[in-house]
Amino acid sequence: MTLATTSRPATRLSPQRTTPAAGQGGSDIDVRLVARSIAQAALEVLAGTRPVHQLSRSLDSECYLSLQHRAALTRKHAARSRGTAQPHRSPMVRSVRVCSISDSICEASIVVAEEQRCRAVAMRLERLEGVWQVTALEIG
Repeated sequence: MTLATTSRPATRLSPQRTTPAAGQGGSDIDVRLVARSIAQAALEVLAGTRPVHQLSRSLDSECYLSLQHRAALTRKHAARSRGTAQPHRSPMVRSVRVCSISDSICEASIVVAEEQRCRAVAMRLERLEGVWQVTALEIG
């Protein structure tokens, strides 16, 4: 008795992109997801739809104070120029790119679309005690 087997062509695998993960044990979180959520939250802070204290664990003290100051200036300027305290509404993250510098340091660039324009966000994330924290944040 002979068995006829058909040979299948090898399935082509897409190249694997290696992205750093948050922890070595139980919770491996993709850095892109962390960067996406922090960028979304930071722009919501600037828009006045989220309190800045919600980002206190995700931002180091310098970034936190800088974002807090910029949000206050943005709201003040918007209230003066348009008569409304809400300068932007519903920012939506369009793309996230992450570059691994080392096992515990990554840099991310994020494109965020708002009603009238798109913005660029750049951040440096460092893993401190198993948690990703933003140590540099630039919002265009």
